[in-house]
Amino acid sequence: MLILSAASSSSSSFMLSSASSSSARIPRQLSSFSTCVPVVVKTVSSAATSTLFPISCFGVKSRTVGIRKLRCALFCASKVRGMAEMIEDAMTVSASESHALPQSRDFLDARTGEDLLSAVQKAVEDEKLPLNVAEGMEDLYQNYRNAVLQSGVPKADEAILYNMALVFDRVFVDVKDPFEFSPYHKAIREPFDYYKFGQNYIRQLVDFRSSYVGNISVFGEMAEKLKQGDNVVLMSNHQSEADPAIIALLIESKLPDIAENIIYVAGDRVITDPLCKPFSMGRNLLCVYSKKHMNDDPELAEMKKRANTRSLKEMALLLRGGSKIIWIAPSGGRDRPDPVTNEWYPAPFDASATDNMRRLVQHAGVPGHIYPLAILCHDIMPPPAQVEKNIGEKRVVSFHGAGISVAPKIDFHEVAGALEDPEAKMVYTKALYDSVSQQYNVLNSAIHGKQGLKASIPSVSLSQPWQ
Repeated sequence: MLILSAASSSSSSFMLSSASSSSARIPRQLSSFSTCVPVVVKTVSSAATSTLFPISCFGVKSRTVGIRKLRCALFCASKVRGMAEMIEDAMTVSASESHALPQSRDFLDARTGEDLLSAVQKAVEDEKLPLNVAEGMEDLYQNYRNAVLQSGVPKADEAILYNMALVFDRVFVDVKDPFEFSPYHKAIREPFDYYKFGQNYIRQLVDFRSSYVGNISVFGEMAEKLKQGDNVVLMSNHQSEADPAIIALLIESKLPDIAENIIYVAGDRVITDPLCKPFSMGRNLLCVYSKKHMNDDPELAEMKKRANTRSLKEMALLLRGGSKIIWIAPSGGRDRPDPVTNEWYPAPFDASATDNMRRLVQHAGVPGHIYPLAILCHDIMPPPAQVEKNIGEKRVVSFHGAGISVAPKIDFHEVAGALEDPEAKMVYTKALYDSVSQQYNVLNSAIHGKQGLKASIPSVSLSQPWQ
């Protein structure tokens, strides 16, 4: 779950974020282990396979020759076995492998939701878990449970228990040994696959029967440009911490390479919030300090600006290498509903943010293309009504349809090349924002207006690629 936001500044620099090194640090305890944690839940009956995705095999990769190929194990229909038993059934390890993945057996051995919550309480009593983090875990469990039960999928209780046990375990491990994000963080896929962990968690919240993708052919065009060595930038609105998972889930059946390789410009809150961090670890991130939170603590403002400069350099290096796809929200944060009408719409784009990104692409020495992307998924994981300064917001989740749509690339010189700054960047920003808004309205008609595929218009063709 990510609070992915871009930020802008009055200077030429992008508001980008900090860490101590240019490569991700995997905690020492995660260096090797002998037990895997595969996703073992199958949530779709034969009658529903055309409308809902099943949980796929989630595993841990290892270079050790003695480890056999992972296979999915299914929950027993008659009872839920302990997590340790499920792990042991899913993987066989050679006798020479003696290191274990850091984990909490109290969480992974849970047989019921009550066991999970009791383990949380015990961790607090043993002073191994801060009270505020424990309260957040308990709230998340209740909300997730209610949402997945609402989906009506078979064996929902088993899916809830398994996914939440993994979440609790990963949060607990990180509290004990906090992971440190670098300015450019590459998704951790081994020894524990944090990407699939996040995908399988959010998958249970998406109603694929009422979810849609706009212009899947344009996504295909982007894939071809990436293969040619070009860069692609997605200028997008931003609705929830689940945005990266939603994007990947809706296109992974047709374009898995794009789904897994997008680099997200991510706000610092998702690399510090204990409930966000395990999900963030599974994404490719350019970590930034958002402009909206730049002055929350005035004494840290200069440090944040210096950190963002380091991340700017990382982004420039990435773009120079070519074949990169970067997602950014030029609004600087998540969309919020209108306080009067309660209607949702994309938050306005910051012209400095769009212009800074455009210039980075232009000066990379590699062809680059900027596409407007719309996301509608706020029902699944809505943000707080107001922007909050404190880390640790309350998470509310639900089972709902979602949508994404991309429009053809918008070329700066075609739209505003004849104009002078600052008018040129304002016109270009408006063109991007107007396209996102139009696509968003089509998705809104399809999902909330219940028009489905009939909501398509000549410039936005809706489909369900997973069908």
